[in-house]
Amino acid sequence: MQSKLGLDFGKVAYARKLARNIADGVQTFVESYTTVAVERTLCRLMGIDGVDENQVPLPNVLVDELKTKGVLGEGVLFYLANAMIQTGLTPQEIAQRVADGTLDITRIEVFDLEKREAALKPVIEESLSRIRARRQRREEYLRTIGEGPKPYLYVIVATGNIYEDVVQAEAAARQGADIIAVIRTTGQSLLDYVPYGATTEGFGGTFATQENFRIMRSALDKVGEEVGRYIRLCNYCSGLCMPEIAIMGAFEGLDVMLNDALYGILFRDINMQRTLIDQYFSRIINGFAGVIINTGEDNYLTTADAYEQAHTVLASDIINEQLALLAGLPEEQMGLGHAFEMDPMLENGFLYELAQAQMTREIFPNAPLKYMPPTKFMTGNIFRGHIQDALFNMIGIWTNQGIQLLGMPTEAIHTPFMSDRFLSIENAKYIFNNMRSIGDEVEFKENGIIRNRAKKVLDDATSLLEKLNEEGLFSALEKGIFGDVKRPKNGGKGLDGVCGKGSNYMNPFVKLMKGVK
Repeated sequence: MQSKLGLDFGKVAYARKLARNIADGVQTFVESYTTVAVERTLCRLMGIDGVDENQVPLPNVLVDELKTKGVLGEGVLFYLANAMIQTGLTPQEIAQRVADGTLDITRIEVFDLEKREAALKPVIEESLSRIRARRQRREEYLRTIGEGPKPYLYVIVATGNIYEDVVQAEAAARQGADIIAVIRTTGQSLLDYVPYGATTEGFGGTFATQENFRIMRSALDKVGEEVGRYIRLCNYCSGLCMPEIAIMGAFEGLDVMLNDALYGILFRDINMQRTLIDQYFSRIINGFAGVIINTGEDNYLTTADAYEQAHTVLASDIINEQLALLAGLPEEQMGLGHAFEMDPMLENGFLYELAQAQMTREIFPNAPLKYMPPTKFMTGNIFRGHIQDALFNMIGIWTNQGIQLLGMPTEAIHTPFMSDRFLSIENAKYIFNNMRSIGDEVEFKENGIIRNRAKKVLDDATSLLEKLNEEGLFSALEKGIFGDVKRPKNGGKGLDGVCGKGSNYMNPFVKLMKGVK
């Protein structure tokens, strides 16, 4: 690919090599551990669902039983397989008996590996077939009714009530939205369980539950058939239940998932060890299900200066790319994050933003990049805000972004009204149509502001990756290199849910979903 910015792709390759070393260091750690969330995900893959008499999800009941008895490291599948052989019960029936206290799966005869694998095989195949069928359903819609052009128009709904979310999502789809993101209720990322069933009360968003996913997916399929355009559904598999929510999304046909451990570490104070282990399995699931992940680098610029710290966004994108590749996630499903967040009063700020967006597009040519709108410098002046969003949309179409998260004129004031979304969609559609081919027509002056800015950001990102390669990602996070936020390796939430793998540990889904022989 020839660079419009004159980028040195040899330097890009070197930066990727550094990031791969950093990612390999993380992966070496990850391979030796499991977590309560990973084990609950395996329960769900074995068909365990529902709640006990106290409304505790059955996957939690089963995993907590093993954790309390100090044997979680052997893995839930080891105990489930033995119990299935001895009792003849299904995983769901086993979980229910553990919940009512009539079965202790840690005191059951241990069978050899071959018998355990044979017992698990039909249930595993059923789960994988269920996910494949969902992926094929999406692909059939894309083949028959098609979808909107890129950049996809991405808008949010956040009422707290899934049924009201459906009303707003349908309206947005009819107005032209391509992706509907159901914002998750405030604080759910810190819950170490997934609520059960449909929910109608949430603050700043709606609970992510499997039933809510099903309700919204069904509604968007209907409205997509009506408007003749497939509508993608987005939610969040970040936080303490990262892989669990990933598998629920895979079962219910979600298309896009916010999926980034670094975001949880920096902005939700989730323990870095816990969430990097969880992220690996969640990305394996998303890769297999054909789900586009969104990463959260844009958030760095809400706490750090977007002009001074732009290189940290690029460095993080390159690291996230390598971590995703290790999980078997293809580039075409990497919605790597960046944002239009510079101070609007910065002289030539538009040129710097254009340089950043074009650079990101050239370095990740196959990724459906997620471009985030201005938020940090939005005020009560909704007219200026609408102009800021227009400039953001101009760069989005100019640099061929993949996913354009539309800004709202009332951004940072309240949860958007339907009228706010209408204005935002109208703004983007007008600009995208009028400027559709500008990126093919305009070149950048050699040694000009735009080219020089891109070169500097790449140089600074490479220097940062050299530093990270020397000390590792865990140390870098402790020192506050990303987003000016420092997090201790043994601090934060969820560390007590991490456990070393024992000699009997098994998780066949990793190889099966990655297609490893």
